[in-house]
Amino acid sequence: MNKIVIALLATIILVACGDKGKKEKNAELEKKKTELTKLKKEKDDINIKIKNLQADIEKLDSSIAESNNAKLVRVVPVATDNLVHSIDLQGKIDADNISYISPRGMGGQVKQLFIKKGDFVKVGTPVLRLDDAIIRQSILAAKKGLETIKVQQDLAKTLYTRQKALWEQNIGAEIQVIQAKANVDALETQMTAAKENIKSAEEQLKTTLVYSDVNGYIDDVNVRVGELFAGATQMGPQIKVVNTSSLKATVTIPENYITRVGKGSTATVFIPDANRQYNGTISFTSMSVDPNQRGFMAEVRIPYDGVLKPNQLAQVKIVDFVANNAITVPVNIVQSDDKGKYIYVAETSSNGKVIGAKRPIVLGEIFGEAVEVKAGIRPTDQIIIEGYQNIYEGQVLKLAK
Repeated sequence: MNKIVIALLATIILVACGDKGKKEKNAELEKKKTELTKLKKEKDDINIKIKNLQADIEKLDSSIAESNNAKLVRVVPVATDNLVHSIDLQGKIDADNISYISPRGMGGQVKQLFIKKGDFVKVGTPVLRLDDAIIRQSILAAKKGLETIKVQQDLAKTLYTRQKALWEQNIGAEIQVIQAKANVDALETQMTAAKENIKSAEEQLKTTLVYSDVNGYIDDVNVRVGELFAGATQMGPQIKVVNTSSLKATVTIPENYITRVGKGSTATVFIPDANRQYNGTISFTSMSVDPNQRGFMAEVRIPYDGVLKPNQLAQVKIVDFVANNAITVPVNIVQSDDKGKYIYVAETSSNGKVIGAKRPIVLGEIFGEAVEVKAGIRPTDQIIIEGYQNIYEGQVLKLAK
C-alpha cells in the first residue's frame, strides 16, 4: 500500500514539472517573435528613408540619376584583317592521258592478243592482230596480176620498137606504129594502177596489227580472240590505256560563282581515302554551263602520286574571295530594320557623356562567326559587342572594365 502511494506522488510531481517547462519555452518563443517583428518594421522604415533620400539627391544632382540609369555595355575598337573565303566542292581524280585503242581500219576478228590488264605499253607497242587472210590473198593476186601486166608491157614495147624501126625504113603503115605506142601507154597505166592497188592492200594489211598510241597501263580489255574488234561498241570501249603521270582533279562549280572563280583561282585538293592534300590553281574552266548540273567544269593540276587512281573521290576547296585590311564585326551584333542592317557604337557626346549611336552598315562576305563591313564604320569607332540589346539612340552608356 505504501509503495503505491509513493508511485502516485512521483507521477504527480513529474507532470507538474513538465507543465512548468513547457510554459517557460512558449514564453521565450513569443518574446523572440515580438523582437523579430520589431526589427523588420525598423528595416522597412530605414529602406523608405534611403529611397526618399536618393530621390531628393537625384532631384538636386541630375548626373547621379543618369549614372544610375546608364546601360552597361562592353566595347572593342575597330580592327582590320586579311580575309579569305572559299567554297567546298566534291570532285574526282582524272588522268590527262586516258586513251581507248581502236583500229585504223574497219576492224575485224581478233586472231591474237599481245597484252593483258595491268601491262605497261609504250607508243607503237602492238596490242592485238586482226584476221588478215583475205587481205594477204588480195595482195598475192594483185602481185600476180602485176606480173602479167609486166609481161604484156614488155611484149608491147618490143612490138612498138620493131614497128617503129620498119616505119623508119618506109615499111608498113603509120597507123600500126601509133597503135603499138598506144598499147605500150595503156599497159604502163595499168602497171601504175596495179602497183597502187598493191600499196593500198599492203597498207590495209598493216591496219590488221593494232598499236598503242600512248604510253600507259592497260586498264581494261573487253575483247577476246575470235571476237570482233572495232575499238568502241555499244557496250563501251574495248581496250583502255591509262597514263597517271599527269593527274588532275575535276569538279563542277555552281554557275552562281561564274564571276568569282576562274582560271588561276587558288585551290586545295584533298583525297580522303589516301589522306593526301595538294595545293594548286585552276588550270582550266569550261566555256559552257552544264544544263543538267547547272554548273561549269574546272580542273586543278596535281603532281603524280602512285597512290592516286582515276575516278577517286576528291574534296576541292576553291578560294572565291579575298579582302585585304577588311573590317569585320561579330555576326550576332548585326541588327535589321526597315532601312537595312545596322550596329550600335559607343561615342562621346558634346557634354562628355558616353552614349549609344546607331550606325547603318553595308555588309560583305560572312566568315564563320564574323561578317565583313564594307561601309558605315569609322576607324575610331568603339563597337558594342555586349549589352547591345534594347539600346536606343543617345542612351547613356557605362563601359564595362
